[in-house]
Amino acid sequence: MKIRKKDMARAGRVLGAALVLLIASPFLGAVVYRFVPPPGTWTMLQRKLSGDVIVHPWTPLRKISPHLVRAVIAAEDSRFCEHRGIDVEAVQDALEDNRKNGKRRRGGSTISQQTAKNVFLWQGGGWLRKAFETYFTVVAETIWGKRRTMELYLNVAEWGDGLFGAEAAARGRFGKSAKDLSKHEAALLAAVLPSPNKWRAVNPGPYVRGRAATIRKRMDVVKNEGLDRCVLGK
Repeated sequence: MKIRKKDMARAGRVLGAALVLLIASPFLGAVVYRFVPPPGTWTMLQRKLSGDVIVHPWTPLRKISPHLVRAVIAAEDSRFCEHRGIDVEAVQDALEDNRKNGKRRRGGSTISQQTAKNVFLWQGGGWLRKAFETYFTVVAETIWGKRRTMELYLNVAEWGDGLFGAEAAARGRFGKSAKDLSKHEAALLAAVLPSPNKWRAVNPGPYVRGRAATIRKRMDVVKNEGLDRCVLGK
């Protein structure tokens, strides 16, 4: 069966349109979300389909405790204010650690990468998703800047039991607004971010308590060394 030139041309146009859409979508999405809160994420949809009731109130960064900003920087990305979305040094360190430790896997994702993944992409590994994540991160960080990136991150991060965002987590775990979180509470919320459906910020086990204690100490370093300046100012 011969493929007609007309069919080849049509297929080429479809492929070209898909390629343009793929390249343009992060620009369009990032511009929109520079000003408008995302209505939801793929992770929220996944949790909803599994039976969770999703709680996701949007909260401006000015109404979120600085303790939580410092806690997530301390726990997730101490060079957040220094890199441009991708922390090359952290990636190199992770690759080296993984090479030395065999099966053990350490990630090198920044808060910017996690935000791009949460807002635009799906959970899970794989080189294809990682490639999309890298591209989306560079585009989004350029358009959003650090403060908006942090605001988005703290509003779409998952804290377990259908709670998404700092306000939902603060009210669901501690019965208070995100702006009133104490240093200790912020450290506990940051401590469970890597596994929010397994680890608990309320009545935590020994591992989470130890991790939160370490984060509390690092929060002082973040504040004293100005590692939060791109979000909270001097």
